[in-house]
Amino acid sequence: MPTPAQNYISAVNAYSNAAKGKPSLGTEPGDVLQQDGFADLVKNAIQEAAKIGERGEQLSIAGINDRADINQVVTAMAEAELTLQTVVTVRDKVLEAYKEILRMPM
Repeated sequence: MPTPAQNYISAVNAYSNAAKGKPSLGTEPGDVLQQDGFADLVKNAIQEAAKIGERGEQLSIAGINDRADINQVVTAMAEAELTLQTVVTVRDKVLEAYKEILRMPM
């Protein structure tokens, strides 16, 4: 099953190919693996968001076990929450743009 990052990359590549007048994905070998600058940017942002979430989770576990300062735990959890809200907002905007592209007349 593809991950959300792979879905975003596939959507971005499909849009890029359509804008360049190339055939849709899957018609040429290696199209799925090809990534342009924007796709790399999105992929890196998703990876960074995952790292921030993992750090918040680790600090909250350490806080439960009295091995972390409560201020660090609260700061890490707030950062993870903000990152998650940002990722969800960006995802919604990308999906909205993709749906708009699909509604465009040929």
